[in-house]
Amino acid sequence: MNKSVEALAEAAERAARYLESLPARPVAPADTRLLQSLRGPLPEGPCDPLEVVRLLDECASPSTVASAGPRYFGFVTGGTLPAALGAAVLASAWDQNAAFEAMSPAAAALEESAARWTLELLSLPAQSAVGFTTGATMANLAALAAARHAVLARAGWNVEEQGLAGAPGVAVVVGEEVHVSVLKALSLLGFGRARLQRVPVDGQGRMRADAFPSLSGPAIVCLQAGNVNTGAFDPLREICARAHAAGAWVHVDSAFGLWALASPAHARLADGAGLADSWATDGHKWLNVPYDSGLAIVREAQALRAAMASSAAYLATGQRDGAAFVPELSRRARGIEVWAALRSLGRSGVAELVERCCRLAQRFADGARAAGFEVLNDVVLNQALVSFGSDERTRRVIEAVQRDGTCWCGGTVWQGRAALRFSVSSWATAEADIDRSLQAVVRLARS
Repeated sequence: MNKSVEALAEAAERAARYLESLPARPVAPADTRLLQSLRGPLPEGPCDPLEVVRLLDECASPSTVASAGPRYFGFVTGGTLPAALGAAVLASAWDQNAAFEAMSPAAAALEESAARWTLELLSLPAQSAVGFTTGATMANLAALAAARHAVLARAGWNVEEQGLAGAPGVAVVVGEEVHVSVLKALSLLGFGRARLQRVPVDGQGRMRADAFPSLSGPAIVCLQAGNVNTGAFDPLREICARAHAAGAWVHVDSAFGLWALASPAHARLADGAGLADSWATDGHKWLNVPYDSGLAIVREAQALRAAMASSAAYLATGQRDGAAFVPELSRRARGIEVWAALRSLGRSGVAELVERCCRLAQRFADGARAAGFEVLNDVVLNQALVSFGSDERTRRVIEAVQRDGTCWCGGTVWQGRAALRFSVSSWATAEADIDRSLQAVVRLARS
């Protein structure tokens, strides 16, 4: 047996024990002192690969957050579906570079299939281009780069060749609840944050259509499908119509909410999403594939290709070159796990996953309200915000919950009030996990 096979077998055995331990262990690590063993000086010589795997497992595994388990409710973090986990291991063994089809026909075929399935599942335009990115931040960057190319090309300006100096001005419209990943992408693309037009939102964080500005000239409108705190959706259909009437490009930031389109019970929340020009979403949230995984989707495939274009004499192009859709050249073939998740779940399985997470979030909210605490949002998706009275008391409860380890929930500030933020995103979460977590939260809040 060669060293690679030995290391893989050892890692698989240890990983299996780790996964089996998740339901019983505290969600937050109780003691991280063993991490000091990993911080020593660089060794002078080689080390047995099995020893490296052992060291990682024994010193790092106890200090991980059990986000792959059933009671992690922070940051809209999904778990990892069994098929996606298996695919990730196989993809790592394959070690494919997905930049060009010539470098991996298998990666190109799997990403093409995963892209097509995603568009069908979400009822998005079939001709759209799909790029597999590290997450929604890079998906927003790629899609908004395509938007920048398109709106300036219509004004007679080639931004990839001429740059932004001297370019026609581009109006960029966002909601007051715009996600930080969109702001980061816009700033990287040269759209200064101070120049953005911000539209007021309502009590759930939805952009107010009645406050939408008049537009003229090149313009990009950034909408939100699934507010990161409340799960609420901007009025997509109405604002798409108004923006397109003014000739603007509409981009929808939707790290997790776009998957509501896969659910017959929740698709109405994203009504009009398909009218937009581009979308950004994640695979590592509601689709439950391993980190990292995002998808940039652009209706005008040529706009994305133009924004991401790169060429050199030694590069052989093919039908599905991954580098044509994302900023990176060399990258791992992360679309393989998306393919595996979709192949494993099928259309009905994705719908059931979305609907179950929403139902469980409502179960937690109902229990918190019955215990006498205030739920600050309309629980329309998989997000619930809970206040335990004053901001100071709410923060103390959040800290206590995180120390306790029964579950893990993050904190936020929602329209001026501190809140516990409860996000149900994992395929592994069941009613018993919600009830156990709720009992712990109520106990800690009352104590």
